[in-house]
Amino acid sequence: MIKAAIGSLAILLLAAPFVGLVVLTDWARFDLPASDGEAVAVSVSYGLAALAVIALLGTPLALWLATAKSKLRNAAQLFLLLPLLTPPLALGILLAAFYGPIGPVGVLLGRFGMIITNNPAAFLLAGIYAGLPTFVVAARGAFAEIPPELAESALTLGVSRRQIFRYITLPMARDGLGAALALAWVRGVGELGIVLIFAYFPQGMPIRLWVDLEDSGLDATFPLLWVFLLAALPLPLWLLRRSAKR
Repeated sequence: MIKAAIGSLAILLLAAPFVGLVVLTDWARFDLPASDGEAVAVSVSYGLAALAVIALLGTPLALWLATAKSKLRNAAQLFLLLPLLTPPLALGILLAAFYGPIGPVGVLLGRFGMIITNNPAAFLLAGIYAGLPTFVVAARGAFAEIPPELAESALTLGVSRRQIFRYITLPMARDGLGAALALAWVRGVGELGIVLIFAYFPQGMPIRLWVDLEDSGLDATFPLLWVFLLAALPLPLWLLRRSAKR
C-alpha cells in the first residue's frame, strides 16, 4: 500500500503541470499569431534536417562504439560525453567562440563570405550539437544488445559486412534506433540554451516562447506551447512505448 501511495503521488506530481495547461488555456481565445507559426515552421524544417544529419553521422559512430575493441573507443566516448554533459548555455558559448566571426573556423569561413552565427546554418548546427550525442548514446545501446555471434557466424558463411549490417544489424536494432532518433528529435527541437547564444535567428519555437513570455506574459505562450508539445512529444512517446512492448 505504501509503495502504491508513493507511486501514485509521484505520478500526480509529474502529471499536474500538463493537467494545469489544459485547465488554464483560454480555449475561446486560442489563436496562433503569424510570428509563432513561422517559428513552428523553422523548428520543424531545420529540426528534420538536423535529424537526417544526426542519423547519417551518428549511426556508424554508434555501431563502432558498440562493437570496436580499439583503445581509441575510450577517447571517442569521452568526446561524445563532453557535449552531452556540458550545460546548453555553456555549449552555446563554445560554439559561438569556435564558429562565430572571431573564432578560428569563423575567421576562415569569413574569408569566403560565409558566416555561422544567428542564421540558418547556425540553427542547423545547434540542432546537430544538441541531438547527436543523445542519439549516439541511445543507438550504441541498441547495437550493443545484438549478440556478436550472429555477425561472426554470418561472416563464416561468406556474407559481407555490408549485408550483415543491412539484413541483420539494422532490423534487430530498428526499435532502439527509432527511440534514439525520437530522443534526439526532442533534444534538438526543444533546445533553448544553445540557440539563445549561437542561433537566436531564425527564431524557432523555444526562442519564440521566450519572447512571447517576456513581451506578453505567461498566458500568451499557451497556444505556441500546445503546438510545441504536439510537435515534439507524440512520436517519441509512441516509439518508446513500442520499443518497450517489443
